[in-house]
Amino acid sequence: MAEERTELEERIIIKDQHTKEIDLVNRDPKHINEDVVKVDFEDVIAEPVGTYSFDGVWKTSYTSFTVSKYWCYRLLSAVLGIPLAVVWGFLFALISFCHIWAVVPCIKSYLIEIQCVSRIYSLCIHTFCDPLFEALSKICSNIRVALRKE
Repeated sequence: MAEERTELEERIIIKDQHTKEIDLVNRDPKHINEDVVKVDFEDVIAEPVGTYSFDGVWKTSYTSFTVSKYWCYRLLSAVLGIPLAVVWGFLFALISFCHIWAVVPCIKSYLIEIQCVSRIYSLCIHTFCDPLFEALSKICSNIRVALRKE
């Protein structure tokens, strides 16, 4: 009975990972599009002092801009949102696939192979360069520098 319960819990957890609740109120919780959302009428159209249009024109322009921006976005997202979501889902799945099945194994393979080369290189350096530099250091250790003010 206990095994059946844990198996059922595992299925529920796996199902929840793919069908998690979506927050319909806060649709940008990580604020990745914060600068795009902040474009308002005042950010695009502004009349400096002394060149004001009629108040009715200004109010109608504001309403036209705001409503057309709102409905244009909604229509575009309704028509193109799902196809683009499929395209982006496919693209990120492809990137994940390449990263998991090609990039990381190549890097791991390279690191394993370079470790062997690294040991050979280190052995060569210690064999040939260390005695040379030790000899040079002993030669140069007897050099004394004296500064005199004349």
